[in-house]
Amino acid sequence: MLGKPVQAAPLPDFGLPRTGRRHAVAGLVVTALAALLVLFALLSPDDLTSFSAEALVRVPVEGIVLAAFLLVLPPRPRRVGAVLAGLALGLLVVLKALDTGFYATLEKPFDPVYDWSFFSAGVEFLAGQIGEAGAMAALVGAGVLAVAVVVLMVLAMLRLSRIAAGRRTGATRVVAVLGVIWIVCSLFDVEIAPGQPVASQSAAALAYGDLRQVSTDLREQRPFGELAAEDAFRNTPGGQLLNGLRGKNVILTFVESYGRIALDDPGFAPKIGATLDTGTAELKAAGIGAKSAFLSSSTFGGGSWLAHSTVESGMWIDNQQRYNNLLDSDRLTLGGAFQKAGWKTVWDVPAHTKDWPEGQRFYHPDAYYDFRNIGYRGPGYAYATMPDQYTLSMLQRNELAKSADKPVMAEVDLVSSHAPWSPRPWLVDWNQVGDGSVFAPQPGAGEAPESVWKDPAKIRDAYRDATDYSLKTLISFMQHYGDENTVLVFLGDHQPPVVTPQGAVHDVPITIVAKDPKVLDRISGWGWTDGLHPAAQAPVWKMDSFRDRFLTAFAR
Repeated sequence: MLGKPVQAAPLPDFGLPRTGRRHAVAGLVVTALAALLVLFALLSPDDLTSFSAEALVRVPVEGIVLAAFLLVLPPRPRRVGAVLAGLALGLLVVLKALDTGFYATLEKPFDPVYDWSFFSAGVEFLAGQIGEAGAMAALVGAGVLAVAVVVLMVLAMLRLSRIAAGRRTGATRVVAVLGVIWIVCSLFDVEIAPGQPVASQSAAALAYGDLRQVSTDLREQRPFGELAAEDAFRNTPGGQLLNGLRGKNVILTFVESYGRIALDDPGFAPKIGATLDTGTAELKAAGIGAKSAFLSSSTFGGGSWLAHSTVESGMWIDNQQRYNNLLDSDRLTLGGAFQKAGWKTVWDVPAHTKDWPEGQRFYHPDAYYDFRNIGYRGPGYAYATMPDQYTLSMLQRNELAKSADKPVMAEVDLVSSHAPWSPRPWLVDWNQVGDGSVFAPQPGAGEAPESVWKDPAKIRDAYRDATDYSLKTLISFMQHYGDENTVLVFLGDHQPPVVTPQGAVHDVPITIVAKDPKVLDRISGWGWTDGLHPAAQAPVWKMDSFRDRFLTAFAR
């Protein structure tokens, strides 16, 4: 015999009709969501590597203090306090989101004073991938989302404070119990998971750290001008500079995103290492030698201009304010030293598409080539306005081949290895480069960035192959054009974004290539590795030390 059918337990009626019960349940859901939103603001980390479920179920001391404070306020001040708290928590979430992005790409938290310049660079990069309209839409969407987060946080705090005030006795007991739990867990270092203490104070620590950083940023330890003036070579006569390189064309070349990871990561090292080793043997067969080591870059994942200016100036330029101060100073740069010693200085910066008066005023090169006057008539490659081969070919035709009367010192920025790394070029016969029209079929034969960037494995392969192309281009250039009077210095500017794990070193490879053995003899005491491929145990110098070491080695 079958029993009576089991019936589901009815929802509590709260003493209300059915419509009222639905409203009450909806109210409970909204309240729960408001509480979860506030907890997320207080407990979520600002670094994806620290994100876990355990991090979100701790007891935040900031929430306890805030709840206790609001409970003792009269109604009107309580509403004002709730709004202010909501604004603060909303801004905290936005700041954590910025930190998360900066940690993932630049291995550093967002600096509220100095890091705004990265946004314009990011928008320009995004525009190159999805068009200006798409970039603006993404920018507007991000702004709307940020405002929505702040507004929702204010509404959440208003709701929670109103409900707590309506149940003051119960709310006070909950706050008291949570306070006791926090104190006990703090005293005994109780952890819900390794590195995740139950007694959380992460939000306060983050806010305090940011306030300290802002305070530090706003007051320099010493005026920048004083630091820039401390220069052993500032007053050295031109006749006493770089005599070990007299008559040589010197090419200082930055290879975008050529970081140590290209030589250490098992997914990159076999191909990149083979290219460097093969290149070393081929150049040696042509009578050309090389020595290599590492520099610790002043930036990570982006901000190439910071690394370039650090190498040129011999000062540690790791934020936008120091960079701006440098451009306003009269600091002697590597290019300036060559110019002072009688070289013609050339800047070859194909990624520049707009005027750069402050940079030209500071570096004051004798010749300046950017995208607009470099004579390129070929296709673009996502971010890269032209392939590296054209950049070097133009330099050879326009400057190096005409340097019989006056040697050339050139800074060259190679950007084929700049993200998104696809589509990428391939080498053609140097005699066919011409105005770049020969490259017309290449971008269409490659994979579009939006396709590559859907797959992490493809992103890694694209970085590896783009960097390999840049290195092969430099090797091929030296094979074709390197003579007794050619000295090539090439180095990375920073570790690549996205494919470099957080916590990695900031090292980048650096290599000096020359056919005249006397050039490399002058740096024999540096302990650098012979060849293009620096050994794992090769010296690592801070990037700002290179200028002085180089000028000292070639002074006489």
